[in-house]
Amino acid sequence: MCCPRRRSMKPSGCHQSKFPRAAVQGGEALSGTLYLVATPIGNLEDITFRAVRMLKEADLIACEDTRQTRKLLDHYEIAKPTISYYEHNEIERSLELIAKLQGGATIALVSDAGMPLVSDPGYRLVRAAIDHGIRVEAIPGASALLTALAASGMATDSFHFGGFLPVKSGQRLKVLETLGEEPATLIFYEAPHRILDTLAAIEETLGDRPVVVARELTKVHEEFCAAPREKFV
Repeated sequence: MCCPRRRSMKPSGCHQSKFPRAAVQGGEALSGTLYLVATPIGNLEDITFRAVRMLKEADLIACEDTRQTRKLLDHYEIAKPTISYYEHNEIERSLELIAKLQGGATIALVSDAGMPLVSDPGYRLVRAAIDHGIRVEAIPGASALLTALAASGMATDSFHFGGFLPVKSGQRLKVLETLGEEPATLIFYEAPHRILDTLAAIEETLGDRPVVVARELTKVHEEFCAAPREKFV
């Protein structure tokens, strides 16, 4: 993430969602609801009581990687059926899950870590659920981008989240160039093997501005590295 300067921001107003909301009655979720459940980004204790309860009450848990989610479910002794839902099967799987939801099932959607849909699959399912009048409820929790931002020492009053930058260097440079005049803190996700190339691209396009790299968040080897005071070598 990088930030050239601070800028105060005032809210421009609020609006009430027109989408159906999920209902909870007597501490139990009603059927026919899609729950978007945030999961830990590292430390398995970083999950809310509500999230654990919803995973226990769901009829089915849709996972980005069932093997990864099983570690979390086993930790909290949750014995619920799971089904894979990832980038290469989400169109087909969304149709299947919508049918189950229309039949009255309660489904929890999770990603490998953090909030579903944030640089992870799930948008097609949520969009389809809303279009079919199915209740959609987000269960908040851990977020890698917010965790990194809060502890980075960078300005937090305004930020731009760019997800993953393009893999190809030329496309990556073009995206960064469009953000040259952006005054907010810029936040990106990046794979470890591309981090040095991305830092070089940031320096080339955005110049000498503060940069912080965060890795292994909430884990034993959590680390924040700041530049230009430190060199990423």
